Amino acid sequence: MGGLNLFHRNLTAILIGVSLLSPLAAVAEGLVVYTARKEHLVKPLFDAYTKKTGVNIEYITDKAAPLLARLQAEGRNSPADMLITVDAGNLWQAAEKGVLAPVQSATLEKNIPAHLRDQQGRWFGLSVRARTIVYATDRVKAGELSTYEGLADSKWKGRLCLRTSKKVYNQSLVAMMIAQKGEVEAEKIVKGWVNNLATAPFSNDTKVMEAIAAGQCDVGIVNTYYYGRLMKKKPGTQLALFWPNQGGRGVHVNISGAGVTKNAKHRDAAIKLIEWLSGEEAQKIFASLNMEYPANPAIQTDATVSAWGAFKQDQLNVARAGELQAASVMLMDRAGYK
Repeated sequence: MGGLNLFHRNLTAILIGVSLLSPLAAVAEGLVVYTARKEHLVKPLFDAYTKKTGVNIEYITDKAAPLLARLQAEGRNSPADMLITVDAGNLWQAAEKGVLAPVQSATLEKNIPAHLRDQQGRWFGLSVRARTIVYATDRVKAGELSTYEGLADSKWKGRLCLRTSKKVYNQSLVAMMIAQKGEVEAEKIVKGWVNNLATAPFSNDTKVMEAIAAGQCDVGIVNTYYYGRLMKKKPGTQLALFWPNQGGRGVHVNISGAGVTKNAKHRDAAIKLIEWLSGEEAQKIFASLNMEYPANPAIQTDATVSAWGAFKQDQLNVARAGELQAASVMLMDRAGYK
């Protein structure tokens, strides 16, 4: 009898211990997602998918680098089935570090254009963000603008504002410029930008636009959704977007995207979720939540975003932003871009 009581006590202790574990550690069914997108940008999608399929989704949100480090440290013991992150450079890094697994999916190949996904199927773009020129409408005419390279022209001396080179968005922009024009030419352009700066680089795109609106500078380069947020908050601000390089390679675009983890416990279910995220219902939600563009070209853009105008986008595979990221960082350092 004493042995039976001891068994019951031990079993109770085990059950109590399990109940104290993180919910992620106790997941038996459903999916676990690590996401670098903030909760308010992914929870509506997960809720919609759970409602539609009954599949429960647990998730952890953090910045891209800590999530990648976590996946590497956890290895085979990782509970994560999927990684969602921003910037093709981050997705490329995750794939190269071996934490994402190749996926073959006719649905994803149909829904996501080739330049917005990994050629080996390790990650797929799910929303598109354009990094374009913004200008003061009371001091600059659209006809004065042309290309990213044009901002290195001396006529913009003391009139340009930029975000810091330490942000991956600018690293990717310059990386794609290296891919298109070569390092020598790209470095000349970046040096021209630095020479034209009205002030030291800012910590974020919103501060760039606020400086332009305040008259501190006249032009800058920002992600379009930051412009959307600012105009929603301050609709009278005298700023507008300009689509550069329309006679050439097109506007620089980047993505937020997802991949199935190498050690996914629910691989098939994770593939189904990514496929759903590439379809009509999810694409409309995914893009509109952050005023981005659907990665699926068959899906209509949100009305607010559409009002900014149509543009030709760069068709070079966004993976190049990752492949040339190190070269981009070194180039910007040589050019004095802080």
